[in-house]
Amino acid sequence: MTPSGGGIQSAPRLTQDHKFARNLAAAAAYAQREGHLNVPRQHVEITDGTEIKLGIWISNQRSRRARLHPQRIEALDQLGMRWN
Repeated sequence: MTPSGGGIQSAPRLTQDHKFARNLAAAAAYAQREGHLNVPRQHVEITDGTEIKLGIWISNQRSRRARLHPQRIEALDQLGMRWN
């Protein structure tokens, strides 16, 4: 049997690097607009028609700092990330 070609195709899976880059771009837009990166936990940023739960993502990055790659820490530092 072969799969039929008429089914609904799902969106391609994003790599962790792609997700980080997308979320970092949303954080950069927020920081540029607001002048800081103190994002409320419930904040949702709309980027290219996609809802990004930026507040939760920022909170997760803070709590995972010890496990983040140094390049990711540096990228967030450049946006003015407050780690505590």
